[in-house]
Amino acid sequence: MNPRVLTVFVLTLFASMLSGCGREPESQGPQYGTKPPVSGAPVYHFAIHPLHNPAKLAQAYQPLIDYLNSCIQGVSFELEASRDYANFEAKYAVRKTEFILPNPWQTLQAIKQGYHVIVMSGDAQDFKGIILVRKDSGIKLPADLKGKAVSYPSPTALAACVMPQYFLFQHGVDINKDIENRYVGSQSSAIMNVYLRNTAAGATWPPPWRAFQKEHPQEATELQVIWETESLINLSVMARDDVPADIRDQVRSLLVGLHETAEGHAILDGMETSRFYPATDKDYDVVKDYVARFERDVKPVDLK
Repeated sequence: MNPRVLTVFVLTLFASMLSGCGREPESQGPQYGTKPPVSGAPVYHFAIHPLHNPAKLAQAYQPLIDYLNSCIQGVSFELEASRDYANFEAKYAVRKTEFILPNPWQTLQAIKQGYHVIVMSGDAQDFKGIILVRKDSGIKLPADLKGKAVSYPSPTALAACVMPQYFLFQHGVDINKDIENRYVGSQSSAIMNVYLRNTAAGATWPPPWRAFQKEHPQEATELQVIWETESLINLSVMARDDVPADIRDQVRSLLVGLHETAEGHAILDGMETSRFYPATDKDYDVVKDYVARFERDVKPVDLK
């Protein structure tokens, strides 16, 4: 390649990587850049709770990590997926990763380990449980589930397990005796178990259901959302208490402003997230109250 042409190409590529960190809307499509590793630079690991299987989660969230890398100088960020809820929860229990994106129940547990909320991910109204059945199941009322199996990702999935179980309890189903609770490891598995007739119903929440409808449109047409729970508060993003304040604050600022650019909108769409909102630990006190009521009326959250 002609040296002059090569120089122009490199400068153009570098400019496109930097442009995503501004606040002005862009006319072109999203441009994702990955910053070259800096020798000796700190590496911050960003663990996402298992909304999807690891491959799908990487597809959804790697553009966000690339964006942070293109905008924050002198450090690197790496995405860390988890095979299931227990694996993710073990990471923050031993303070393994610097940044985490947990569900609201996990947020309460992570606060105990020295993590603190910097933003809320998504609209609060979107954080609710949904219960799916096959359209040909004949199930009309919660009582119709008695004697049948229900699938969930994990006993600690707040929107996709705890809240649906509380809904069933409030509608006359003793979830400890009347139904068989099956914890199948992931949101997509909870849905597929219903499609495959392994369970009569499955619990999940809106983002994985929307993703399933896009990726498996034919299978999705055979399912329906039969019940929804109330909304609560959405996922958090948390920073470990030893992350330098300037890095934590830059991450917060970039996340809160992500919806203001075309590139940011594309990243958010890939994550099935509307935007990030400023939030603190205190905002999650509502989850403490909800979980306390559930544990008083039904069972401890962390027990199968």
